[in-house]
Amino acid sequence: MMKKLLKEWRVIVLLLFLFFSYLAIGFNLDKDGVAIVSVEANSMSDLAGIKSPPENLNLVKRERIIAINDAPVNNINDYTSLIEKNKDSLTFKIKTNKEEYTLINDINKSIGIEISNVASNNLRKGLDLQGGTRVLLKPLEDVSSNDIKDIIDVMENRLNVYGLSDLTIREASDLAGEKYISVEIAGASKEEVKDLITKQGVFEARIGDNIVFRGGEEDITFVCRHDGTCSRIIDCLQVQGGYNCKFEFEIALSEAAANKHAEITKDLAVNVSQGMERFLEKSLDLYLDGAKVDSLLISSDLKGEKADRIIISGPGFGVTQEDAVNDAIFNRNKLQTILITGSLPTKLEIIKLDSISPLLGKEFLNNSLLIAILALIGVGLIVYLRYRNFKIVLPIIFTVSSEIFIILGLAALFKYNLDLAAIVGLIAAVGTGVDDQIVITDEMLSGSSSNDKERLKSAFFIIFSAFAATVAAMIPLFWAGAGLLTGFALVTIAGVTIGVFITRPAYAVIIKFLLKD
Repeated sequence: MMKKLLKEWRVIVLLLFLFFSYLAIGFNLDKDGVAIVSVEANSMSDLAGIKSPPENLNLVKRERIIAINDAPVNNINDYTSLIEKNKDSLTFKIKTNKEEYTLINDINKSIGIEISNVASNNLRKGLDLQGGTRVLLKPLEDVSSNDIKDIIDVMENRLNVYGLSDLTIREASDLAGEKYISVEIAGASKEEVKDLITKQGVFEARIGDNIVFRGGEEDITFVCRHDGTCSRIIDCLQVQGGYNCKFEFEIALSEAAANKHAEITKDLAVNVSQGMERFLEKSLDLYLDGAKVDSLLISSDLKGEKADRIIISGPGFGVTQEDAVNDAIFNRNKLQTILITGSLPTKLEIIKLDSISPLLGKEFLNNSLLIAILALIGVGLIVYLRYRNFKIVLPIIFTVSSEIFIILGLAALFKYNLDLAAIVGLIAAVGTGVDDQIVITDEMLSGSSSNDKERLKSAFFIIFSAFAATVAAMIPLFWAGAGLLTGFALVTIAGVTIGVFITRPAYAVIIKFLLKD
């Protein structure tokens, strides 16, 4: 009987899909080390030659850190402790499964590597399962589709400067036609996301009431980021309550902005300080989103001159000197990012903000796996109580398991993030699959038709009708809830399609052979 089954083309198709799903999921047994998720631009790691993995790279093929200064790295705790141990060294070596890199310690730069445990397969977990932050944003002004694209471009530029790769930014809309922007960032906190994304990021440099230049490519042609001669942390002093550090970096202005500086300063008076230093009567005030962040004195030598190079500075505070340095680096990086990427075309309002801890995400995943196992056992038990025949129970369990495996294989192949909505869609698809298999079984057991072909034809008429109704019901959900139900709709449609065209026909052949045996 088995040889006859393996010659049936419907069974062969099912087995081929199972095989290719296994290859797509790509189970990984070598889990030593930690995987590199992303590398911040111009960080110590970036300058040493370590790069972020390509977005379309399979998870199991990501570069892995296996040793630091010849000490083995087996997990995230090993990595963290070894980095802390070597933070005061002039240099240290990071060995990966591909290459060895030498990092030069620099107080003005971070290591800049985001890591994770080595993936056991290519299945990508959404925020619900791995932790992170999801934000639903709404423009406060009427915007066109092109404006939405511009907003997304600015956001992506900001986040790419910080080396974030596990993120999704997309346009969304609801059934009423309202436009939204959905942002999902794995491993980021609410505060980081709110500060980095929702602020419009309007940077202005003013002399008096006159704007000299704004952030963005139109006025700023260069921002020094990784050269210690023009971007550095200076003057760390102990003050009441902690430490105060200062950052400064150089920018280059466009010719139009330099001409504006010359025009604004040409009529300003010159003041002489007690130290006999000569400055213009008005300072260059720096504003970020309407708040003054610093004021820079203008040398009298620049009166009426085209100033095409400007030194931007700002503070950093902390309880310890290290905290103050880190705060200064954070403030500098944020300001540099806004100067490079410019401001958002409009202000954004947070409609919904969800933050899930990695521990809670892991609990969601474990619970989902447990429920899936219990569901399979429950389905098998109920089917057995209905038919009292293991020849029917086992094929149904095999077919249900095959549907789940093929759906997961497609998710791995197309690098789709599986979240709770997708898992609910998976359960819904499997549920319809069990219904369809019971319809096929009942038709095969009934004596109402003269032959098996007619019985199966009758069963598949019911199955295709249910398939069409399910797909029609899922399509509106792509737009409902500003796209938050897309995962449910997509996985449900994929599941019932796989079932109708792959697993149900194979089940019909299998059950026909078993009932005849």
